[in-house]
Amino acid sequence: MTKTLIFAQMELNKQAYTNLIKTEAKNLGFMFCGIAKADFLEEEAPRLEAWLKKGMHGEMQYMENHFDKRLDPRLLVDGARSVISLGLNYYTEDNQADGLAPKLSKYAYGADYHHVIKDKLKQLLHIINQKIGEVNGRAFVDSAPVLDKVWAKKAGLGWIGKNANLINKQTGSFFFLAELIVDLELEYDIEPTADHCGTCTRCMDACPTEAIVAPYVVDGSRCISYLTIELKNEIPAEFKGKMDNWMFGCDICQDVCPWNKFSVLHTEPAFKPHPELLNINQKDWEDITHDVFQEVFKTSAVKRTKFAGLKRNIEFLKNS
Repeated sequence: MTKTLIFAQMELNKQAYTNLIKTEAKNLGFMFCGIAKADFLEEEAPRLEAWLKKGMHGEMQYMENHFDKRLDPRLLVDGARSVISLGLNYYTEDNQADGLAPKLSKYAYGADYHHVIKDKLKQLLHIINQKIGEVNGRAFVDSAPVLDKVWAKKAGLGWIGKNANLINKQTGSFFFLAELIVDLELEYDIEPTADHCGTCTRCMDACPTEAIVAPYVVDGSRCISYLTIELKNEIPAEFKGKMDNWMFGCDICQDVCPWNKFSVLHTEPAFKPHPELLNINQKDWEDITHDVFQEVFKTSAVKRTKFAGLKRNIEFLKNS
């Protein structure tokens, strides 16, 4: 076989493998699947360094670790050639029944997305190994030094908005991101989505803690999600009266984003709320016991903040 024919066959294989992966990802329930070449993120290096130097990661010391690995997926997977970026929708129109009750972010209504997505990624990697051959790869869901929004943008899933969330023109931003980094060469989505934020500053204007300090720059140490989840010490007094009644996470900058009028309801059974969750009223939240916490949040991402953390958040809101 001539070099030309070998090259042509390789290109056909790449196309076939790419189509297979995208089809199987859709079958597993992923809303998006895009692929970028595994390479060093040269443009992100100075941005990440500046963000860290300004202390915008707050107490998230882990953000300082593995700086090189955050910028180069080839340091995470030997021989990595492709970063497969995936998006899983979690949008719901369900709401908490008591308008005065402390609020939870939509993403925490159902089962912990880390487990749900990790299972899907393992299935996808298994299918790849079954149908393509032995492929070395790793699955990532918020659990390792991977700049998921940057890779999703490079893979054509959307653009990073002024609130630092990835936004898709067709479906908004209520979706989780995850990656498979593999040593398989694939066809790359080389046309990143253009920025469609324009002159809009609704997210910046709506943030009660003024965490979006400039377009596309979020001071994580001021973000309500950080204050209610990542922060292990007491919430600083300067945020009293500014939390908009959020006890776990925050959806404000997404709720006000015009692109989220295109959000579609998710179809993932695991993300259905616990039967009791949305009906807990303000008084019951304030009196929540450890046993109730364990029952309602048995499989939820809310367990990250632990019972003591959630009680701290509720007390802070109560006394604001």
